Amino acid sequence: MSILSKLFGGGEKPEPQPVSYKGFDIFPDLISEGGKYRLSARIEKNIDGDRKTHTVIRADVFESRDQAESFSITKAKQVIDEQGERIFG
Repeated sequence: MSILSKLFGGGEKPEPQPVSYKGFDIFPDLISEGGKYRLSARIEKNIDGDRKTHTVIRADVFESRDQAESFSITKAKQVIDEQGERIFG
């Protein structure tokens, strides 16, 4: 990584911090599209010693990263409330 990338925030994006909800971990995992952010979240849970993962992606696009993260978490919670562990298959 070049020194300019380090100074101006280029390179790898930081791993999102999980939000715990009803035993699930929700990671806002936004998709950058032309300066906007598509709603996306990763839902994870340990079940019988296995780490299960489900990805939620929607058509919603937001100008603000904070707003997209907030809505991604809200949508993931809704999926958990509606489907529970069935989201894993």
